Amino acid sequence: MTTAITFEHITFWDRLKTMLKVDFRRMFTQPLVYIMLGISLVMPALILIMTTMTGGAEGAGESAEMFTNVWQSISSLSGAGGGMSLTSMCNMNLIYFLAAVLVCVFVADDFRSGYAKNLFTVRADRKDYAISKSLVGFVCGVGMLICYFVGAMIGGAIAGLPFTMEGFGAGNLIACLLSKLFLMAVFTSIFLVMSVIAKQRLWLSIVLSLAAGMLLFMMIPMMTPLDATILHPVLCLAGGAIFGAALAVVTTVVLRKTSIV
Repeated sequence: MTTAITFEHITFWDRLKTMLKVDFRRMFTQPLVYIMLGISLVMPALILIMTTMTGGAEGAGESAEMFTNVWQSISSLSGAGGGMSLTSMCNMNLIYFLAAVLVCVFVADDFRSGYAKNLFTVRADRKDYAISKSLVGFVCGVGMLICYFVGAMIGGAIAGLPFTMEGFGAGNLIACLLSKLFLMAVFTSIFLVMSVIAKQRLWLSIVLSLAAGMLLFMMIPMMTPLDATILHPVLCLAGGAIFGAALAVVTTVVLRKTSIV
């Protein structure tokens, strides 16, 4: 009596789920992600405390600028984010650049260690890799934004800054934060493309990612103002989904058309 041999069909979702498990495990077992989360937590507190001390110090001069409320460390009001002042530059938007470093280091390590070559040779598709890395980078970026918010609340309380909302309400603040979270998908997808172009050359991937981020940096205040309405998170969510899908395709094409080593 013979027994028929059947082969289990591995679907795209099965492969993606496996890839996500591996990437999340690799990401959260390395110290870098916790260092970045720690920096995101401490940075706003230091900015608020130091600027308050400097602004209030005797002899600081009229040019010394300080935050007048805690929410300025999150974002700026519509029409006030296009300047180059301290309060408009040193806010939550800096986290997008920290996310660039995290994504670049994570991807470059895949190519320098030979993990990517072994992965693509043995079992994984380039598309699975691109989607998985995009999702992992997005989750880590969101975590960094949340840490920044917590650090800003702690730093604002220590610095004695007011939590009064002038020109916006709690609903606007929630819409602003959601917009920033959704917008992270756009940036991490861009950083992933730059990383797979540079591959093991970490310095090049960071330079390309920061350059691309600078081109979009001045658009962030317009897309995520403190007085954001429901339209802002909807647009950022749609943009994140569209850009994320499109750039995942670009990442897949780059991986297929270029050498892995």
